[in-house]
Amino acid sequence: MKFEGTENYVASDSLKLAVHAAMLLEKPLLIKGEPGTGKTMLAQELADSLGTELIQWHIKSTTKAQQGLYEYDAVSRLRDSQLGDEKVHDIANYIVKGKMWQSFDADVRPVLLIDEIDKADIEFPNDLLLELDKMEFHVYETQERVVAKQRPIVIITSNNEKELPDAFLRRCFFHYIDFPNQDEMQQIIEVHHPHIKQDLLTTALEVFFQLREQPGLKKKPSTSELLDWLKLLIVEDIDPDILRDKSNKGGLVPLFGALLKNEQDVSLLQKLAFMSKRR
Repeated sequence: MKFEGTENYVASDSLKLAVHAAMLLEKPLLIKGEPGTGKTMLAQELADSLGTELIQWHIKSTTKAQQGLYEYDAVSRLRDSQLGDEKVHDIANYIVKGKMWQSFDADVRPVLLIDEIDKADIEFPNDLLLELDKMEFHVYETQERVVAKQRPIVIITSNNEKELPDAFLRRCFFHYIDFPNQDEMQQIIEVHHPHIKQDLLTTALEVFFQLREQPGLKKKPSTSELLDWLKLLIVEDIDPDILRDKSNKGGLVPLFGALLKNEQDVSLLQKLAFMSKRR
């Protein structure tokens, strides 16, 4: 099985190689990169290309590793005991399978996405070492040993909000998704907006990359934000000449809210445009 990208996802050669290597080594693929560079989307497109199920485990700051394995629903058991339900005598009725257990149970090798692992507590990755390595775990309440029918393809994403433990990193194949250059970005845009006018595309890309290179920008606009902006430009039929006009709205491009996401960056560009105009 090889991943060659899909009609909806333009993958670089290095990313294709990383996916292939992780699958060959049967190790989790740890993907890092700027937000909006397609880390999460990779898992969906990989599952689609292989014709298999995608099981998604989205991590929050409160997520615990145990939740990915299973949870014991003691509240439901207490309620059923008060109601005199017979099923309270079998504790297995109150074991709720987590996303990892679901992936272990799959008849066809699935893709398991552990999304934004760096949002969780620092101990979260360490608590999954054995399960990701051996592909098995123990259910204490039922004394059951759960073993994966086949090793799922594991994609783990991180936005680098915190460092991951060395012991966890050793068990992964790592790949950093570089931000697309102008040619690669044009390929991505042609997938999502195949009928965009060439003049608008050329001008918009020029403006976008100039914006990203602006010193002092707190948050650089991402690929997904560029795609949103282009969608608005197409719908509103914005003339490319308006994008080139630096005097427009204090130096801000039309519909800038799709690209700039905080007031500091808006203020910075307005000040730079004002200073440039005075010169």
